[in-house]
Amino acid sequence: MPNKVVHFKSIGPVTFSRNRRSKNIKISVKPDKSVLVSFPFFISEDEVLAFLTRNEDWISRQQKKADAGRTPYDAGSTIKTKLHTLEMHHGETGKVETDGKMIKIFAADFNTEEARFLLEDILTQIYRFEARKLLPARLQELAREHGFRYGKVSIRNNKRNWGSCSSRNNISLNLHMMKLPDELIDYILLHELVHTEIKNHGPLFWEKLDKHTNYRARELSGQVKKYSTYIL
Repeated sequence: MPNKVVHFKSIGPVTFSRNRRSKNIKISVKPDKSVLVSFPFFISEDEVLAFLTRNEDWISRQQKKADAGRTPYDAGSTIKTKLHTLEMHHGETGKVETDGKMIKIFAADFNTEEARFLLEDILTQIYRFEARKLLPARLQELAREHGFRYGKVSIRNNKRNWGSCSSRNNISLNLHMMKLPDELIDYILLHELVHTEIKNHGPLFWEKLDKHTNYRARELSGQVKKYSTYIL
């Protein structure tokens, strides 16, 4: 069943997600302040709505914490990606200038929602371009080096995981991987390549992944967890 989005006036859009593994209702507030509520199939949407209403104050507090944890940007700030440089300048909000790999973004105040949405949208476009240009080629290189075979490769804007491997060995990669150091990008690519042969996360999977990461699989996995699949 596809996820459903319900809009709450005080907390914004909430994504409803039925989960076979859920035993009760769980609310998650993401770094971008979006809200996800997962719940078992036997619980009705009316019960979920009532639960959300009872917890609106708690959700609002978590959203304020997410705001406080955001990186502050202002005129003069710079973001460097793998192939581009973004510069923030004071000016008319929404104005964007490009000069090769240099992108200038203008706003009266970079910490307004409008300016942050603009910045996130531009970063998403940049990450998608860079991911399509860099990730398939690197995946192919690692597959040849380590003796793996895989099917198709797709690039997606995913909030839940860094990558996935289907039963047909088609590999999906998250465009947000472009925020990661090269070493961690390689780890995720190898993680999915190992899944072409082992479809679970059991001991054999970790043993094989360890072999292909110079026996650093658990260490690298821990480093990846420090990063968020959300833009800012």
